[in-house]
Amino acid sequence: MTRGRAAPDTPRRRSSWREGEATGSAPWIPGNGGSTQCATMELGPLEGSSYLELLNSNADPLHLYQLHDPMDLAGEEETELHSETDMDTINCDQFSRLWRDMEGDEETREAYASIAELDQYVFQDSQLEDPNKDIFKHIGPDEVSESMETPAEVGLKKSQKRPFPEELPADLKHWKPVPSSSSSLSCLNLPEGPVQFIPTLSTLPQGFWQISGAGTGGSSIFIYHSEVPQASQPPSPSGLTVHGLPTSPDRPGSTSPFAPSATDLPSMPEPALTSRANVTEHKTSPTQCQAAGEGSNKLPKWPESVEQFYRLLQDTYQTEPAGPDGILVEADLVRAKLVRSSSKSLERELATPDWAERQLAHGGLAGVLLAARERRRPRETQVIAVLGKAGQGKSYWAGAVSRAWACGRLPQYDFVFSVPCHCLNRPGDAYRLQDLLFSLGPRPLVADDEVFSHILKRPDRVLLILDAFEKLEAQDSFLHSTCGPAPSEPCSLRGLLAGLFQRKLLRGCTLLLTTRPRGRLTQSLSKADALFELSGFSMEQAQAYVMRYFECSGKTEQQARALALLRDRPFLLSHGHSPTLCQAVCQLSEALLELGGDAELPSTLTGLYVGLLGPAARDGPPGALAELAKLAWELGRRHQSTLREDHFPSAGVRTWALAKGLVQHPPGATASELAFCSFLLQCFLAATWLALSGEIKDKELPQYLALTPRKKRPYDNWLEGVPRFLAGLIFQPPTRCLGALVGPSAAALADRKQKVLAKYLKRLQPGTLRARQLLELLHCAHEAEEAGIWRHVVQELPARLSFLGTRLTPPDAHVLGKALEAAGRDFSLDLRSTGIDPSGLGSLVGLSCVTHFRAALSDTVALWESLRQRGETKLLQAAEEKFTIEPFKAKSLKDVEDLGKLVQTQRTRSSSEDTAGELPAVRDLKKLEFALGPISGPRAFPKLVRILMAFSSLQHLDLDALSENKIGDEGVSQLSATFPQLKSLETLNLSQNSITDVGACKLAEALPSLAASLLRLSLYNNCICDIGAESLARVLPDMVSLRVMDVQYNKFTAAGAQQLAASLRKCPHVETLAMWTPTIPFGVQEHLQQQDSRISLR
Repeated sequence: MTRGRAAPDTPRRRSSWREGEATGSAPWIPGNGGSTQCATMELGPLEGSSYLELLNSNADPLHLYQLHDPMDLAGEEETELHSETDMDTINCDQFSRLWRDMEGDEETREAYASIAELDQYVFQDSQLEDPNKDIFKHIGPDEVSESMETPAEVGLKKSQKRPFPEELPADLKHWKPVPSSSSSLSCLNLPEGPVQFIPTLSTLPQGFWQISGAGTGGSSIFIYHSEVPQASQPPSPSGLTVHGLPTSPDRPGSTSPFAPSATDLPSMPEPALTSRANVTEHKTSPTQCQAAGEGSNKLPKWPESVEQFYRLLQDTYQTEPAGPDGILVEADLVRAKLVRSSSKSLERELATPDWAERQLAHGGLAGVLLAARERRRPRETQVIAVLGKAGQGKSYWAGAVSRAWACGRLPQYDFVFSVPCHCLNRPGDAYRLQDLLFSLGPRPLVADDEVFSHILKRPDRVLLILDAFEKLEAQDSFLHSTCGPAPSEPCSLRGLLAGLFQRKLLRGCTLLLTTRPRGRLTQSLSKADALFELSGFSMEQAQAYVMRYFECSGKTEQQARALALLRDRPFLLSHGHSPTLCQAVCQLSEALLELGGDAELPSTLTGLYVGLLGPAARDGPPGALAELAKLAWELGRRHQSTLREDHFPSAGVRTWALAKGLVQHPPGATASELAFCSFLLQCFLAATWLALSGEIKDKELPQYLALTPRKKRPYDNWLEGVPRFLAGLIFQPPTRCLGALVGPSAAALADRKQKVLAKYLKRLQPGTLRARQLLELLHCAHEAEEAGIWRHVVQELPARLSFLGTRLTPPDAHVLGKALEAAGRDFSLDLRSTGIDPSGLGSLVGLSCVTHFRAALSDTVALWESLRQRGETKLLQAAEEKFTIEPFKAKSLKDVEDLGKLVQTQRTRSSSEDTAGELPAVRDLKKLEFALGPISGPRAFPKLVRILMAFSSLQHLDLDALSENKIGDEGVSQLSATFPQLKSLETLNLSQNSITDVGACKLAEALPSLAASLLRLSLYNNCICDIGAESLARVLPDMVSLRVMDVQYNKFTAAGAQQLAASLRKCPHVETLAMWTPTIPFGVQEHLQQQDSRISLR
């Protein structure tokens, strides 16, 4: 579209066609004699104060440019369109100037994804590649009538209101030709809706149709049919769409002259994204399109090659895994949150929510993807990360998503590609995007350029799964490194991944990552749109897995016996939260039951893996297990688990490892690549190498327990299972441990290492270790099964054990409870923010040696309710008596609500006939802090006031916060009403709460109720003026117990200060009155201090 210059001698004219203001388009009216004029519309006042509001307003997009760059319109009375080719155009330079200003607008920056959809309009049919050629092909020559209104008459008529989108014809097949009549002009009946007539264009852009013939008033007429929602309608969720604009010559596929080219804005979506833009979700596959009725609006059929590829991809992912890997037991998927690793660091790590605070994602990963589809921003790549420890089943669930799509349960995606990340560390810079999609998956796929082009057109309908993301090298660089400039140009695999994460390749797709978190998260994960965590099996799910395992093995008669074996070993049952360990327990149980006799499972993880590998080691070549163990250790030091055939010392070792299932071909790997069947197996083999190797110096061995990391060159403990396995292999009797694996002669080498580790462990002081290291020490002592080490560890445990912020898994809770029982002393536990499950919390609380415990209020109240429903009266009574919340700090609205539930529980308990008295947690609370900040503070404080009277022993009430609670005068008034019930209150801190004279007067009226107990009163940094200071001065002599009063940084003047100083002389019991404030002259303050030294000016 071009902007014409106004003729200097043309009088000013205004169009009476007012509908253009609502729709953002104007009719083009051919004038007499072949001259052409543009009927312009009045722009009027602009709506909104930001670029985002302006772009969502009713203004014509053309006028957005004229407003921003008005130099062509200034001083001109009229704009007239000419057909000459040398006229001005709205080019990319003008767009760039507007875009730079828009980028500075904070609201608009977030809405750029919507603006990028300028090229998604007019046609939903990707097959209409040449509209001016094919659009009238269904109209026969005899269907053209001989009468129609002249274009001039059509343009002069008053425009009708634009119809709603649902009133417009949804398909070109609904166009009806009109019968002929006598006239000298050709006639064509167009569908209802706005139609624009443009007499002349030098080139025919996409979306325009040409009609030529005599009598039309020009050599040809170009008709453009647009479908624009009414101005009163809100923008659609899919993003802002601008209609009625011709094609930009330097942006293929775009129909807007304002859209910059891909070279000008490299972050814009690929030009091919314009196809099939506004397709509804139920029209996603050829099969579904074929199933639709003939009268419904259907997508055009995909090309044959695309349909074949679609079916091939479905067949690839429909195959269910065979054997134990195919056993499906639903595990919980929990929404994860991130917190800063420290107050001075920007790095983020996973938060540990309390059990009751967990937000479960229903429907598994497939349900997560369905829900995420509704919340995603249009044309923006969405990154979803699923985190979980080794053995939690992340790879299995990633495969379950692929199978769900293949079975039609993810209709929002046309294509799903699953790529194991161990395949993406290959060198070279000759990879293209199609290599990543088609060649590196579980099975190479054959796809031609037509298929790849089709995928690029709709990246928002592509799901790319990157499994085992932790195996990628240099993950932190993906958001900053350079990437390939275009999908078709070659680059390194790292460059392709950088392009995906920087949203330059396949922009708009969904990335699903599965990874094992370790400490801080990489930027690629911390900036993900959604984070989820696999929590593993519950105890019931673990038992269900055992039943399914023997059912799939065809040995249902052994199910009951296998469950009995597992229940006899509570430690192994607690490890049932890991699907990998569940499978290992089932395999060993199956082998033991086949032997007959009195089968019994081992009591440690070391014994479990010795039982699994012992028979395999005896059947293998001499030294084969030791050689495989060395490979496991060397790969683990390099953070790898994949090995090549040439890594094996001999073909016999490789054949033996494959036959025994110790290694396997991972999905997507080459024929020469192998991987250990599980991460825990690699850890066990690496620990075996440390126990047997003579290459490891004795003085270096303790560092591999990772209990006291060295400052220089610390061991990173990537193989996190090594410390426990190493302690078990070295300290357990050789005849049933190392001797069963490598023979008695080789096991004798571990004797010297046993002495070194025993000396090191007995020197450790458990009370000096952090919570995570203390738990690791308890696990090592449990695996060692050495009486001297276990006795030393449990006897040195401190009486007050705090695990605040440290995650407690079911095995952690089990081994901690066992250690506390063995110690024979009383303990106090802090279990807040540990994520401990209800069964673990109940088992620890029920120990007689635990006299006090702290846990999340919501978790504790849920435990009490569960015990009450099960009728466990004694355990319930013990749990209520041991629970304490001293001191309590409310930092969120939920904390206040949970405290209210605790008070309500006490009131219910007190009204019951079978119980009497107050809950010790409520009765004994002495210090309460309230720090919710200026937003949540005023809303939550009334809820706190309503329950304050229940805390009869409260001595310290602190309402001061660094971010200021701002409870205000209303909050002080509500608080003052509770003073008669707070008989024990000694400290009242009302600092930084926006209290004025009104609140100070209310406070002064109620303070005599606390005259016998209050020792310290702080009103620091409020807005108290002379009236408030005078009211406080009047009540000061009545506060016979008050020792310290702080009224610094308020707004009273010398008059108020003199009132307080005069009152202070009547109060010999007051020790300090701090009242420095900038509104009092310094000379007055010094004079008052000289009269009474108790006045503090600091």
